Amino acid sequence: MQFYKFEGIITNPDWTEENDKRHILRERARKICLKTTSFNQTLKGQSCFYVTDASDNIFHAGILCQESYGLSEQIQAYLKALNLSVKDLRMEEITFNTAHSMLQTACRHDYIDDDDEILERFNLDKLCSRFGRFFDYDEKIIDKAARSTVYREADTFSAGESLRPELDRIYAGKSMKKAIGHPVHYMVQTDDSDTRQKTCRLLLQALYASGRLRSRRCCLVRFCPGEQFSSSTYDCLYQSCIGGAVIVSYLTGDDTEDDHASSSRYIIEQLCKTMKKYRNQVLTIFALPRECTILKDIFCENLGSTSFVELKEDFMSGDTAVNFLKGLAGNHGVRCDKKLFSMLEENKNYLAPDLHILFDAWYDRKLKTSVYPQYCTVKTTDQTVLKSAPKGSAYTELMEMIGLTEAKKIIRQALAYAKAQKLFSEKGMAAGHLSMHMVFSGNPGTAKTTVARLFARIMRENRLLSKGDLIEVGRGDLIGKYVGWTAPTIQKKFKQAEGSVLFIDEAYSLVDDRDGSYGDEAINTIVQEMENHCDNVVVIFAGYPDKMESFLQKNPGLRSRITFHVPFDDYSTEELCNIAHLIANRKGLNLSEGACEKMEQLFSIAREQDDFGNGRYVRNVIEKAQMAQAVRLLDQDYDRITNKDIVTLKAEDIELPEIEKERRQPIGFVYS
Repeated sequence: MQFYKFEGIITNPDWTEENDKRHILRERARKICLKTTSFNQTLKGQSCFYVTDASDNIFHAGILCQESYGLSEQIQAYLKALNLSVKDLRMEEITFNTAHSMLQTACRHDYIDDDDEILERFNLDKLCSRFGRFFDYDEKIIDKAARSTVYREADTFSAGESLRPELDRIYAGKSMKKAIGHPVHYMVQTDDSDTRQKTCRLLLQALYASGRLRSRRCCLVRFCPGEQFSSSTYDCLYQSCIGGAVIVSYLTGDDTEDDHASSSRYIIEQLCKTMKKYRNQVLTIFALPRECTILKDIFCENLGSTSFVELKEDFMSGDTAVNFLKGLAGNHGVRCDKKLFSMLEENKNYLAPDLHILFDAWYDRKLKTSVYPQYCTVKTTDQTVLKSAPKGSAYTELMEMIGLTEAKKIIRQALAYAKAQKLFSEKGMAAGHLSMHMVFSGNPGTAKTTVARLFARIMRENRLLSKGDLIEVGRGDLIGKYVGWTAPTIQKKFKQAEGSVLFIDEAYSLVDDRDGSYGDEAINTIVQEMENHCDNVVVIFAGYPDKMESFLQKNPGLRSRITFHVPFDDYSTEELCNIAHLIANRKGLNLSEGACEKMEQLFSIAREQDDFGNGRYVRNVIEKAQMAQAVRLLDQDYDRITNKDIVTLKAEDIELPEIEKERRQPIGFVYS
């Protein structure tokens, strides 16, 4: 199917008279509609003509046709059927989306009865129906280019060496007056979008110039694993491209059997099935990643006896890399210098994206030092970002907390990784998402929940998570009452936690020491959901150190999905004293020297007790001291109490526990 528009100037003497009267325009449009319908019936479904505007002396019309041969004669016949004389007639090929828009205009102005009916008649309705489309596609009209231009451009990019032999084969044959099929199709393998685009464009320009393509229109379709796919809509797209070309980009991040190839198999089978159906009517170019052995094998398994020419971007080194950089410099209108070539490492192979990165870094410096030296002192945005501190108040709050060395280290690493991804992407650092699932192990009062809340806020304030809420759950929130309830319950919690942190406190309570229980179902579901939501949910498991270790042994897949194990150690006596000062300061209180000495003694005693509470214990001590202070102040003369007395906790406000040494019963007989 091909789509054209044509326009010219109407020269009928009486055509422009009284054009401002609406009833005349409506009557004229209706006559054109009737004559158009009658004319299209004579074409027996091979073509469809329609007018979009004939209200003034400018004439606009469009054509849908199965075959473009003899189109000029058909246009003259159509104008004769409309009783129109048109001069300066111009015709050009257009995309389907442009044709669809023109049909809607024709229908709106009553030049045709129903644009949808025309689309259905040519089986094009699925391409524009919101109910029928399950993938996006772009369209392009390939520019005409001379053979010398095609070869010259092929020499300027990294796939030129593998592309040149195919260009030689294309131009070697006789120019076809009428395309009669496609002896080969193409498979382009590259990770560089610019190389992929240029390779496809030059191929299509050469094929059209040699008469191997009737149409300059090509459709670009992109697919990824797991996307919805409609084989009928895809078939419809191919029908619309008869005489032209389809470029199918199937691009994935990894080439692994588990993650992508298995989920891709069905879509690839359908892509290949449709391609083989139209292989003599539509040229297909499959665009794949450069290293994609598994994906390529699946395509080859399903393409049968179809012949493909493989084009792969070339590695460049030595003089080839130097010439490539010279070509880039020429395109930018600057001269190369030794600094540019010194960036190349000896005996190293480069792909086009690598050389583009080197050139862009050199070109930025060249502009500021040679072309516009007045800007040589202006810092780059990268330098500004490099020296910038983490955003938001949550990071400051965490760093001001006492102790928590490991937790602070992990946060700094996560923020540094995100910053490095932004800064060094232009220098070749591979893009990737860091999984941040964690285990917080520590005794009560070691600030596990507090750090989790701050961590969520830090992730939001630095744009590592979209929401940054803390969703706190326990066994009761995840385990269903009946068989089959647990998995959906957990899935809902993960859905709720999208863009946030899911904090599972006392995670070991899920397994409950019973194999085959609901807890096992919960752990299996959590592991699956951690994988499904690795990009937008951070899971933090929290609990006692010894119990957390047993919990991680319960499911082999659980430990492997946890990136960070963060220990929350018990606070030392000095740290507990510092926490006391911090809590007191936040309450607007001061600790006297005697109170500090007594607290140090108190904390030393408390640390010897099991589960003494750490930071929670310190808070309780301060609150009890405040109550003791209140009693002390009320017993004093009101007029003699100063503001300093009110904000100062003294030693007498701190109560030391009475410690009785346990008398051990001796073993054996005691003689008196």
